[in-house]
Amino acid sequence: MTRYKRLMIKLSGAAMGSGGGIFDKDAIEHIVAEVVSAVDIGAQVVITVGGGNIFRGNIAETWNIERAEADNMGMLGTVINGVMLRAAINARTDTDVRVMTAIQINQIAEPYIRLRAARHLEKGSIVILVGGIGQPYVTTDYPSVQRALELQCDAILAAKHGVDGVYTADPKKHTDAKRYRSLSYDDVISQDLRVMDQSAMLLARDHHLPIHLFNFDKPGCIKAICLGDDVGTYVGPGAALELVNNSGNEKYTSSKENNVKQPKLDISENKIQHKHKDLIRSKFKTYLSNRKTKYKYGVVKESKSGPGKKSQSE
Repeated sequence: MTRYKRLMIKLSGAAMGSGGGIFDKDAIEHIVAEVVSAVDIGAQVVITVGGGNIFRGNIAETWNIERAEADNMGMLGTVINGVMLRAAINARTDTDVRVMTAIQINQIAEPYIRLRAARHLEKGSIVILVGGIGQPYVTTDYPSVQRALELQCDAILAAKHGVDGVYTADPKKHTDAKRYRSLSYDDVISQDLRVMDQSAMLLARDHHLPIHLFNFDKPGCIKAICLGDDVGTYVGPGAALELVNNSGNEKYTSSKENNVKQPKLDISENKIQHKHKDLIRSKFKTYLSNRKTKYKYGVVKESKSGPGKKSQSE
């Protein structure tokens, strides 16, 4: 039984190729196998794919291309990748696959209509979303979150390459780097962790949409996440900042005051408040009685003239 009935798989264009090529047969077959594994256990699957293997918008300045034109080419690149995925999945399984695009190319793909996409999913089809949101100046991260919310997906599975989650430092350069088991949305934003476009992360935070970041190169990760296994890094509602060591057995939480890793304490806030409620009330009353204060309009003002005398500010 899958813990997510409907999920969004976010793929980068780089997942479609390797070694600088546009497409790679083994890479595409791996994508197909991962997607089919989720469908086989009963999950409804939506895929958002990037177009970086065909054209990357960050070369626009180098080529002196206007950003809007570069993004238009990138959106067309996602359409090509979507059609390739549809063909590859159809070659392996009889499951219906629908490519839906935010830009009108009716001879190649259906226009994206939210209710129609939801109906396809209810019928068991795999839905591939391409063309971003049809507008420039937006990465494919944002539409993946936006479409996931529109289609009421239970989570986003954001595929990464060569790294099994989010780390405290580059694990390829720092052998002591530790993987985050989980992070809150605010941890990702405040630490400027470039795991996803910040506008997309803010949108996910505001609507409490869980995100799993994992190494897509490892076979079986998508199925494992759907079955409830602890894979990669989890960002979601109520997630604590936790680190896991290389053995995967040790948990830490971060101290914001001194930046020291400490074992996580299983003490609820309610118990602490109940235990010290009387002590806090008593200390607060003592604090007020010992201060020479005067209250005016609900604001405490220091009386510098001594008790019984008005201060000059009055």
